[in-house]
This record gives sequence, C-alpha cells and structure tokens, in this order.
Amino acid sequence: MSKKNLFQKVWESHQVGQLENGQTQLFVGRHLIHEVTSPQAFGMLKERGLPVRYPERTFATVDHIVPTDEVNEPYSDPLADAMIKELRKNCEETGVTFFDVESGKQGIVHVVGPEQGLTQPGMTIACGDSHTSTHGAFGAIAFGVGTSQVRDLLATQTLALSPLKVRRIEVNGDLSPGVYAKDVILHIIRKLGVNGGTGYAYEYAGDVFDSFSMEERMTACNMSIEGGARVGYVNPDQKTYEYLKGKPYSPSGIEWENAINAWSELASDEDCAYDDLVKFDASEISPTVTWGINPSQAIFINENIPNPVNLSGTEETSVTEALEYMQLEAGSPIKGTPIDVAFIGSCTNGRISDLEEVATRLNGQKVKEGIKAIVVPGSQIVSKIAEEKGLDKAFINAGFEWRNAGCSMCLAMNPDKLVGNQLCASSSNRNFKGRQGSPTGRTMLMSPLMVAAAAISGKIADSREIFPN
Repeated sequence: MSKKNLFQKVWESHQVGQLENGQTQLFVGRHLIHEVTSPQAFGMLKERGLPVRYPERTFATVDHIVPTDEVNEPYSDPLADAMIKELRKNCEETGVTFFDVESGKQGIVHVVGPEQGLTQPGMTIACGDSHTSTHGAFGAIAFGVGTSQVRDLLATQTLALSPLKVRRIEVNGDLSPGVYAKDVILHIIRKLGVNGGTGYAYEYAGDVFDSFSMEERMTACNMSIEGGARVGYVNPDQKTYEYLKGKPYSPSGIEWENAINAWSELASDEDCAYDDLVKFDASEISPTVTWGINPSQAIFINENIPNPVNLSGTEETSVTEALEYMQLEAGSPIKGTPIDVAFIGSCTNGRISDLEEVATRLNGQKVKEGIKAIVVPGSQIVSKIAEEKGLDKAFINAGFEWRNAGCSMCLAMNPDKLVGNQLCASSSNRNFKGRQGSPTGRTMLMSPLMVAAAAISGKIADSREIFPN
C-alpha cells in the first residue's frame, strides 16, 4: 500500500466522482454559514425550488456584520438588522441549526465551529469565508468558497474542485520568549510570499507545531490563505482529541472510541511524498509586525522598514507603493511608529488563550491617552469564560473597551471602523488598503500582546520590553 499524506487520505475518502474536466466532485461533511454570503445562496435555491439537501450538516451563526457595541435588536444599522433576520428566517425554513445572538453560542464562525466540536479530524469543511482554513488545525481539509458554491453546497452537499499539491512546512527548534503563533505564521508568509502557496495545501509540522496548543495551531492555519494556500492543516494528535472530548457535537461513548481509532489513522504516513518541503529555524523568529499593505510585508520588531533604493523590479514598485500608502519613511525603525487604534480580536486571535495572555500581563498598566483600544471576544462562550476569569475587568481597568462577540474591526462591515488615515495595531489577519473600513486607514498586524504593548506605549513597541517576564 502506497504511503499518503493527510490531504490525500481525506480527499480520496470524500471523492464522489471524477468529472470530465478533471475536477473532483467532493462531498463536504460540514458546511458553515454566516449572514453575509448566505442570503443570495438561499435565494437562488428558492428560485429553483430546491431544498437544502442535508440541513443537519449545515450550521449557521452571525459574525461579520453584527454590531459589537449593541445588545438588543433591532440594531441601529438597518442592513445588519435585515441580514441577521434573513439568516434567521432561512434557517427556520430549512432546518439548519442556527447559533443566534440569543443562544449564548454566537460568535465568529471559525471560533464557534471548534468550540462546539463541529470541527473534527478527517472532515471536509467549507464556508463562505476565506479563513475557513482555520479548521485545518484539527486535521480537517477546510476551505473558503464563494456565494455560488454556498448555493451548490446547500443543494447537493458537494463541490467541483481540483486537487491541490501539498507543501510540508516544518518549524523546528524552540521559540524565544515573547514569540507567538502569530509571529510564526507572519514569518512563514514573509519568507514564502502572499502567492507562494497558490495551488498548495500547507501541512504545518515540526517541533513548534507539535508543541502548540490547538488555539495556537488555529492561529497559524487561519492565515494560510494570506500565504496563497487554499488549505492549511496540522496532523491530529492527542492534543486534538483532548480539545474535542466532551464538546457538544463531538462523538461520545463507544462512538468516541471509534472516532479516536479512525482519527489516529489520518496523520500523514511516515516517509510519504510531498510536492515540496520547507524548513524554518524557530530560534530565528522574533516578534513580527507588518509595515506594508499585504501580510508578506513584515519585519521583526528590531528591524528597519525596507528601502526601495536597495531593491529592483516589482519588489521596488510594491515597496514604494506600500510606503506611500502607509505614510512611512524608508529605512526607519518600525519600533516607535505612532498608532491611533489598537484592536484585539478576530478569528485569528480572538480566543480565550489570546485574551488571557494579554489580560494577565497588564499589571495595572494603562492605555496611552488618545489611543482607542478595543477587545472583542471571538464568541459568546469566549466572552463568558473571560468574564468568569475576570479578564474583562483587567482590560477595562487598563483602558480598553470590552465588546460583544463578532468580527468587528477585522473587516469593518460593522460600525467598528477606522476614521481617515488612522493607524491600527491589529491582531487580525489582513492589512490591505482600506481593510478596516476607511479607504485611507492603515493596518499593522501583530500578536495580541504586541497590540497591547502598542496601546500602552501609543506606538509600535516590543512587547518583551513592555511586559518583561
């Protein structure tokens, strides 16, 4: 029997047929939806008189447009109010399970799925959101889809897709203190580029990923799409099983034992083939900050912003464009750059471990006067746990705003937006032009603790200096 990697095993086990154009008709075991990309899809089904084929395999929540500073409906934003009501109606009519705002389980779809046990090893998972790659942390093949594909999934539970090549990315050795999963994935994207993963699934491995918690693995897999990869995953292990045990939708009893046996066979076989292998030395990674307008334009906190005079061709052009938009001086230190806004949250870094890491380190320090700083839990469950631990009070006492669960400033489809050319230190995943709601707003990506360091300093700072061990 030939040896196979996890991607091959999961893909082949979900293959319904081979299409004439060479694509695979792939069965999707779990379909996750939210309020933004689903209304048109449900509408297209209604136009064709088609039912939802397997409503028990689809789960919904609201996250993108839901306001984080309002509790009760109707919301002041009429569009948000209408979209949430439409999703509620569609779920009621079709039998799709809906984690509504009144359920206590609402939140960002990529936080809700894992915490409910909906995300499991060996699954194929799809959602109308690019950061569906998050779920690959559990040894699933998870990918984002467009609205027309959401329609196809609702109608057939299958998609026509082309298989991917697999690149194994190993990060070996030990990370230095103050270096987090966010720094690791930003470093990988910096080195491989925003298009480096085109046509690939990324398999993350090595000492660092073995030692990472499930939430850290989720952070890394979340940003696979920023590196151009359609899919990012980690082979399941004992940490995976421990995280899932007892979750609402996880198997139980004898089914749990059977699941463990099946999941243990999923990991990539030793000495299996990969299309590419890249290795990184963990000791070389430092706290990382993006300075430009895509996630690969990143540097260590102690480095200087690139100077286009030292570059040529398209690289020179892209650096020049980024410097102009970001209003930064070529060759200057990134450290010390003044900020206006600090945002902790998103599907990348809005989980309980992210919030706890910051809150327990604040130690009476205060947000710099004039800085707007907000913390947005990734889900209502994260919020509840945080409040039980007193993390909300630690943030509030430090001068942060404590918000309700949602995507918030990650993409600013809600009232949480930058104004004018404000610069935001953000724990989210994208720093494109206008990403946070203002056409001239500027975003710098970093770990949650680095965001907190910037909020307290009023400028980009080294968290190891602001929060010494």
